[in-house]
Amino acid sequence: MPFAFDCFKVEEPTMAFVVLLRRYNIELREAQRLIARGRLICNGETVEIKNQKISGEMKVLVFKPESRGHSPIFKTNEFMVFDKPSGILVHPNKVLTPYSMLDEVRTFGGEKANGVHRIDMETSGLFLASTNRENEIKLKTMFERKEIKKSYLAWVRGNTDEKFTVDAPIKIRDDYSTNKHKVEIADDGKKAVTNFTKLLYNRELDASLLHVEPLTGRTHQIRIHLFHMKHPILGDPLYGTTFETAEAYLEDRLTKDERQRLTGANRLMLHADTLKFTLKSRYFIKSRVNFKELSIEITAKELRENEDIYI
Repeated sequence: MPFAFDCFKVEEPTMAFVVLLRRYNIELREAQRLIARGRLICNGETVEIKNQKISGEMKVLVFKPESRGHSPIFKTNEFMVFDKPSGILVHPNKVLTPYSMLDEVRTFGGEKANGVHRIDMETSGLFLASTNRENEIKLKTMFERKEIKKSYLAWVRGNTDEKFTVDAPIKIRDDYSTNKHKVEIADDGKKAVTNFTKLLYNRELDASLLHVEPLTGRTHQIRIHLFHMKHPILGDPLYGTTFETAEAYLEDRLTKDERQRLTGANRLMLHADTLKFTLKSRYFIKSRVNFKELSIEITAKELRENEDIYI
């Protein structure tokens, strides 16, 4: 498991946050965060006060990465880029999460390495991580300032226009009783703009492959914009399906065969394809996955085999 207890002994009474600073050579706020999350245990009791003086037997729940061999496709002293498979979280969402991309980030970048942006679990493709705290702040700021440009590829239902732009504000929903969409198009939502270009149309499958450029970075932006245009992404179990299908997916009752039959693919057919930014040098990084040739009718077994080959 990525999270495990680190056990050690403190002889002299020492303030709790100082114990963590000395043990792990971390910043004060990180030590405070560990205490706030109940990760520090002294003599069997959870420590809740950061400046409480403690001594004796210590146990700290810490992240210990376990790689599954998904090494970075590009690495410098400042950052790393991974080709994330579909179905993997970029960061553990709970202590019991068995594996996430953070395992690879820390394995190949060290304890100070961290992801600098989010990708939906089901979206595959390029994932950017920093190698230390200084560059983490720098890269996150660049994302906020839109100095890092991303493009995606998406297989969608139907034959789309050659080029089109969706400028439709997005709002996070607070009521899931009528549908399971996480976001919706709403006049009082936040501005969201996405450019789309059709690369090809497959008549047999009645599906288009699109090049996608989001100009803003809203939650589920590409998915809801394509659903809004009546061209939902193949394999999307939330946008473009029935309430029952979406509920079955969220409750982990939807099998891959059922998903294939109901949505056209057994995974979300959205792929983060390129990253473009300047950090000392100018970088244009493209995914190694040939998403154009990735069949949308592959079985779950074949999908796993393809991901092992591509990464």
